[in-house]
Amino acid sequence: MQRRTFIKKSTLTAISVGLLGVIQWNGKSTMTSKTLKVNGQRIASRIAELAKFGRDEKGHGYRVAFTQGDIEGRAWFIDLMRKAGLDTSIDAAGNIIGKRKGKNSSFKPIAFGSHIDMVPDGGNYDGTLGSIAALEIIEILNENKIITEHPLEVIVFANEEGGTIGSSAMVGRFTRDDLQRKSQSGLIMAEGIKAIGGNPDNIESCIRKKGDIHSWLELHIEQGGILENENIQIGIVEGIVSMQDWNVTVEGFANHAGATPMNLRKDALLSASKLAIAVNETINSIQGRQVGTIGKIKAYPGASNVIPGKVELSLEIRDLSVEKVNSLFAEIQKKADAIAKADNTKISFEKEFNLPPALTNERLRLKIKESVQQLNLSSKLMQSGPYHDSAQMNLITPIAMIFVPSIGGISHSHDEFTKAEDMTNGANVLLSTVLMVDKE
Repeated sequence: MQRRTFIKKSTLTAISVGLLGVIQWNGKSTMTSKTLKVNGQRIASRIAELAKFGRDEKGHGYRVAFTQGDIEGRAWFIDLMRKAGLDTSIDAAGNIIGKRKGKNSSFKPIAFGSHIDMVPDGGNYDGTLGSIAALEIIEILNENKIITEHPLEVIVFANEEGGTIGSSAMVGRFTRDDLQRKSQSGLIMAEGIKAIGGNPDNIESCIRKKGDIHSWLELHIEQGGILENENIQIGIVEGIVSMQDWNVTVEGFANHAGATPMNLRKDALLSASKLAIAVNETINSIQGRQVGTIGKIKAYPGASNVIPGKVELSLEIRDLSVEKVNSLFAEIQKKADAIAKADNTKISFEKEFNLPPALTNERLRLKIKESVQQLNLSSKLMQSGPYHDSAQMNLITPIAMIFVPSIGGISHSHDEFTKAEDMTNGANVLLSTVLMVDKE
C-alpha cells in the first residue's frame, strides 16, 4: 500500500511542479502534470467542424481572410471562446483575443494560439490546430477547476496567410500605407479588417509593447516531412528562418527565332535557365537545411517565334543563419556574372524583402523538452522554414513553437493531414508547457 503524506493546504499551494510533480491551484484541484491531459476527440471534432466554413463547390477549403467563410468561421470560434468563459473581444486589427484571469493580476499574461484563415484551396490543419488546441487548454483548466497564477490569453490572429497582418499590427509593424494594400479576398486591407470586426481607423490601438505579454507559445503542424520521415512525434522549433527575396531581371535581345543563328543569339531565357540550375547547385553545395527557390518566371515578348529578349524571375533563399543566406547569394551572384558574360546578356538582382530570423527562447524550449519527456514522446530540435505569427511576436515577448507531423509533408493543400494522435500529443505538450511556464 502506498504511503500517504498529509500536509496543510497552505503548504500544498507552495509546492512546485519541479519539486514533487504536484500542482495545486486555488485549493480546488491537486494533480500531476502527467495526468492532466487534453480531450483529443474534442480537438479532432472541432477541426472537422471548422473545416465546413468556406468550402467551395468542389468541397475544398476557401476560408481566405476577409471572405464570408472566414467571417462565419470566426463567429463560430468566438462563440466557443465565450462559452468557455473567456472575456472575448476583437482588437482594431481584427485579432480575436480571449482573456482568462489568473490569481495574480499583476502578472503578465501567458498567450498562446495561432490563426484560422487559410490560403486558397488550403488545408484544415494549418493554423487551425494551434487555435483549437489553445481553446482546448482553457476547457481542460475549466473542467478541472484550475486557476493559473498568470492570466491567460488565447489569440487568433487575423489574416496570417496574407502576410501575418494581425500579428504585425499587434507589434506595431503594420502601417497606414499597408491598409491600402489589396488582400487575396479582393478587398483592400482596411476594408477586410472592417469586415471582420476590426477598426482600421484606430489600428494603432491594438499595439502591445515589449513586456506586455509574459510569453507566446504556438502549436503548429510542421508543413514539411521531416518529423514523419524520421518517425519523431514532436518538433521543438529552434527558430523561424530568415527569408530573403530578390527580383531578378535577365536582359538579352529579342530577335527573329527563324532568322537568327544559334551562335549569334542573346537569349535571356537561356541565361535564366542556366541561373536556375546554378541556384540549385549552390544551395546544395553545403550541408544544412537551407533552401533556395526560383518560384516564378516570365519571358518577354512571349511569342513562339521570337527569341526572349527579357526574363523576369524570383529568387528566394531561407535559412536560420543570415550569414549563410548572404554567403549563398554572393556565390549565386558570382555564377550569374559568369553566365551573363558567356551568353552576352545582363543579369541584375533587386532586393524585394528581407525578413530576419526569429529565434525561439531557450528557457521556453527547455520547458517544452521537459514536457515531451514527461509525456514519453520523441522529439528533435528543428528550424521552421515557413513564416508564422510567432516571428512577429518575437519582437515583443519570448516565443516558442511546437511542431507535430504533417503526413506526406503536405501543406497549403486540401490534401494536408495530421493524425488525431499527433494533434493530441502536440496539445498535451502545449498544455504541460503552459503550466510549467505559469509556475515561474
